Amino acid sequence: MEGTSSGMSLGEFLRSRRERLTPEDVGLISYGRRRTSGLRREEVAQLAHIGTSWYTSLEQGRSVNPSEDVLNNIAKALRLTEDERHHLHLLARPLQQEKVEDQQLNIGLERVIRALDPNPAFVIGRYWDLLLWNKAAEIVFRIPPFSNLQLKPNWMRHLLMDAKFGADIQDWESRAQVLIAHFRADYAHFPNDTRFKELIEEFMQNSPLFRELWPLHDVQAVTDRHKQRYDPRIGEMEFEHVTLQSSANPDVKMMIYTASTDTAARLQRLMSNLENG
Repeated sequence: MEGTSSGMSLGEFLRSRRERLTPEDVGLISYGRRRTSGLRREEVAQLAHIGTSWYTSLEQGRSVNPSEDVLNNIAKALRLTEDERHHLHLLARPLQQEKVEDQQLNIGLERVIRALDPNPAFVIGRYWDLLLWNKAAEIVFRIPPFSNLQLKPNWMRHLLMDAKFGADIQDWESRAQVLIAHFRADYAHFPNDTRFKELIEEFMQNSPLFRELWPLHDVQAVTDRHKQRYDPRIGEMEFEHVTLQSSANPDVKMMIYTASTDTAARLQRLMSNLENG
């Protein structure tokens, strides 16, 4: 029986996690010469207390309907992080495809985003399309003016394709790896979604960085954290990044970058100069 798209994604993810481990990592003694790096399938099955043929069926993307306990045992055997464990469950037991809700945003949310200036803030939808952003976000993230656009840009496309944006960010490749891991975590909720597949294909074709990092199968949920960024027009900037989701439509995320006092003052001056100039 042919594996489903989500099943094949599950198999690829399991292989990528298995191949990054050595027997020593999991307390096993290695016997004989290994033709490939990583654990063998039978070793993962042994650690997870399941049959080798059954585990092999999982890696081959076949429909074997693993229980939550089995998935948790596999996660433990493969030393998965909590984000990776959650990802494993999503791939093995995908959610029913949900209709994309109308992503027209109400005036209240628009006023909130604009009122947050000089703190950059923007809203993205299920596919990381930018739905709304303020003036500070335009400046810091080099997004085109909101009022001038009929077609809203895609946040991941903007990050990957704007060479100047990446060039100004220290350690850009490691930061991009985290962003792509966030994108994969969102994609896992809708592994058979046509628009997601089209975006991934586009990024694979047009972005060498995405093409290099996507096959790693890294996954990470979005977390609030301290951010630092340098811009030649503004200097060093510091932010506390927070992500908020709508209870009515969890596909819509509000990304807020609360600036330090010094950063906010410099952004405010630049915004005033641009308005007056």
